[in-house]
Amino acid sequence: MKRWQVLLVVVALGGVVLYSLRGAVAVGVMRFALPRMMTADPIGDLPDGLHLTLCGAGSPLPDPKRSGPCVGVVAGGDLFVVDAGSGAARNLNAQGLPPARAEAVFLTHFHSDHIDGLGELALQRWAGAADPKGPLPLFGPEGVESVAAGFNEAYRNDQRYRVAHHGAAMMDPEAAGFVARPFITPELGRPTVVWDRDGVKITSFRVDHAPIEPAVGYRFDYAGRSLVITGDTIQSPEIQRMSEGVDLLVHEALAPHLVALMAQAATDAHLTKRAKILNDILDYHASPVDAAETAQAAGVGHLLFYHIVPPLILPGMDVAFLEGVDDAYSGDMTLGQDGTRVSLPAGSTAIELSGD
Repeated sequence: MKRWQVLLVVVALGGVVLYSLRGAVAVGVMRFALPRMMTADPIGDLPDGLHLTLCGAGSPLPDPKRSGPCVGVVAGGDLFVVDAGSGAARNLNAQGLPPARAEAVFLTHFHSDHIDGLGELALQRWAGAADPKGPLPLFGPEGVESVAAGFNEAYRNDQRYRVAHHGAAMMDPEAAGFVARPFITPELGRPTVVWDRDGVKITSFRVDHAPIEPAVGYRFDYAGRSLVITGDTIQSPEIQRMSEGVDLLVHEALAPHLVALMAQAATDAHLTKRAKILNDILDYHASPVDAAETAQAAGVGHLLFYHIVPPLILPGMDVAFLEGVDDAYSGDMTLGQDGTRVSLPAGSTAIELSGD
């Protein structure tokens, strides 16, 4: 037998042995990795600055790369979450931003796709935080009180079970769920500062998502860096004003020509209700070109698309989605998906992108 044949046999036998021992190998890897995982502090390891992660870049329509709307922002070592769509808590964990570290949640509006992950987020924060110091603050315009109360009531039995199982010393019932932090919806041209501590300033401003009221966006400022998250909106002069000179604009986008194709297909299939809904959403979202025009007029450093509609599930759909964007915006842009990260280091003009 030739040497290479002997080597091939040895490798094959080694593979068989390793496969037969795969359970023991997996346990060994766990023993090695778990201590590091348990003591890791990905947030603390971040350099000073503003850091943003898309914990949900999609919409109610299923997209394998984009969960329900969710944006995680780290500033001054604290984690803030803007909206919590389906999959928010799991994505935050996967991206090294444990819900246990959440300082507060900020809602842009109360559409179901922006809030349906709130319950899991609050539960994981309550169970994971060493000392939660009270319920998770839930900021939003008027109406956020009923959202907080509704989730608290829905999770009431679960909270009782966990206290009974683990004890009140571990699962403080006074720290479960949410506490509402409502603010009055800002008037156009009159943004409202809703958070200002430890150098982190968060400003709320009105957006246009009619007939949905109230609806707001948020601007984050920290260490000389800035970013804006629009929430759901059409093209808006208010967003342009709030985004003047910011480092990063995170703008929702719906491609009307692609959604119109879906609406026509639904009509042809006699799916009247689906066609009606698809046609209705065309007039209360910004297009990618709308967002690009706003970014150009405001002179933003980087444009990040999120709340992507429709799902981009076929090769080339990303190209169709972004049609016309390069003509409207001369800066750098990114088509977001779950795990997209942008870092804005303090004392710098750098805009660093990473993630999936």
